[in-house]
Amino acid sequence: MLIRRLGLCDYTPTLDEMIAFTENRTPSTPDEIWLCEHPPLFTLGRNGDPSMMLQQTDIPLVKTDRGGQITYHGPGQLMIYFLIDLRRKKIAAAEFVSQIETQTIRLLQTWGIRAHLREGMPGVYVQDAKIASLGLRIRNARAYHGLALNVDMDLSPFTQIHPCGYANLQMTQMREFVKSANLMENVITHWIEDFHDHP
Repeated sequence: MLIRRLGLCDYTPTLDEMIAFTENRTPSTPDEIWLCEHPPLFTLGRNGDPSMMLQQTDIPLVKTDRGGQITYHGPGQLMIYFLIDLRRKKIAAAEFVSQIETQTIRLLQTWGIRAHLREGMPGVYVQDAKIASLGLRIRNARAYHGLALNVDMDLSPFTQIHPCGYANLQMTQMREFVKSANLMENVITHWIEDFHDHP
């Protein structure tokens, strides 16, 4: 398993690289996880409804091929892209999603944040607000895309959409609960350590 830290990178070239990696990998290609942040943009899932954009904005809207509806990405949001061969890992898609959600809840607990799931609403929540969104694409049992964890970002663009297709869904982030410096770097370090402990 290779974990790559990409830093701040544009969304579309990153998506193109994920698709190329997934299409060109062989049964022996090692799985990879990419950690990065993106400049501000909205992404709309392959079956997403453009009417979930509530107002005109200068922030670009990009149609993508993951599952789910519309969401926002920006600096201070940790993107975790899972490029995983599920067949080789011998895991079903639903179980894989559950593992990602469980790991996210465990990570948040490390910071004293009590998070939970909501039935019928993918992602991870703190009280009634969403802190992490999940959207995957699986081709021939090979997964890509992944998790968006709100760490320390400007949440205001979420008010311009129905986040994940839900009207009046409130969004939150780790910074609301954690006051330490270098939060993003510390979160990445803890995430990598937790992943090695619970692969």
